[in-house]
Amino acid sequence: MRHPTALIHPDARLADDVEVGAYSIIGGHVEIGAGTTVGPHVVIGGHTRIGANNRIFQFCSLGEIPQDMKYAGEPTRLEIGDNNIIREFCTFNLGTAQDAGVTRVGNDNWIMAYVHLAHDCQIGNRTIFANNAQLAGHVWVDDHAILGGFTVVHQFCQIGAHVITGMGSILLQDLPPYVTASGNPAAPYGINSEGLKRRGFSGDAVMAIKRAYKTLYKSGLTLDQARDAILEQAEEHPELNVLADFLGQSQRGIVR
Repeated sequence: MRHPTALIHPDARLADDVEVGAYSIIGGHVEIGAGTTVGPHVVIGGHTRIGANNRIFQFCSLGEIPQDMKYAGEPTRLEIGDNNIIREFCTFNLGTAQDAGVTRVGNDNWIMAYVHLAHDCQIGNRTIFANNAQLAGHVWVDDHAILGGFTVVHQFCQIGAHVITGMGSILLQDLPPYVTASGNPAAPYGINSEGLKRRGFSGDAVMAIKRAYKTLYKSGLTLDQARDAILEQAEEHPELNVLADFLGQSQRGIVR
């Protein structure tokens, strides 16, 4: 289960059934939970905690120091939850002392080849990152987001729940929940209605989200006015609260 060519530090804490492939290197501050498999030629370092039943494919680099010139060797962390698929050549960096000190990946995420998660990114649950999605530092991605291949996200951006981006999208501002976006720079193109239906949203809920989208993007209202109108709509359709809350906390402005 652990290839004889793998180098596992004696202080690393691995559950008994963790598999480690040939030529992989696991550092002394690493913890890996039950049922996780680590493919060949993987490097896991830093203060990294990986949960249960993850599958990490070959040539990944997890827990390396941030690509941030302010980093001065602080014991920051990388935390990865349970049931994640992490495909080939992914790079997830540690957090920085200038933020919460941790880069975090939740549960049940499908992360395809060559994805980069920079320092202090916070990834929710059940997301999909297609090949070569690239996140700069301090990016937040909420549950069920889908990033198309070669999507690039500017630092400090927030990406809402249930969004989807087209291939090659460049996100320079926050992307509200439920929205479909594409382009360079990314622009909105309606809501992710098919994804919502697949996740069990009722027809009435999808129609309410479409109406809220028109309020936000088609009514000519300012952002504050649109948020107030969506809050009124949320009294009847509570699934709109997540959208109104997102608009209220956006720091970079939204894709619009």
